[in-house]
Amino acid sequence: MATLKAKFEAAVANSKNLSERPDNATLLKIYSLYKQATVGDNTEKKPGFTDLVGRAKWDAWDKLKGTDSKEAMQQYIDLIESLS
Repeated sequence: MATLKAKFEAAVANSKNLSERPDNATLLKIYSLYKQATVGDNTEKKPGFTDLVGRAKWDAWDKLKGTDSKEAMQQYIDLIESLS
C-alpha cells in the first residue's frame, strides 16, 4: 500500500503540471477518482439545479460508489500517466 500511496501522491503532484489542460470530461474523471481514493463513497448532499459545476462533480463522484480506494488510486495514476 505504501508504494501505491507514494505513486498516487506523485500522480497528484504531476496532475498540476500537465502540458495541456484536459477536457471537462477528463477533469471530472480526475476529480471523481481523487475523491473516491481519498474520501471514499460520496455521502454528500447533491447540489441544487443552479450549481451546474457542483452537480457535474457530484454525479461523476457518485458513479464511482463502491469502488475500492486502492482501485481508485490506481485508476487515477493510470489516467494521469496517460495525460503526461
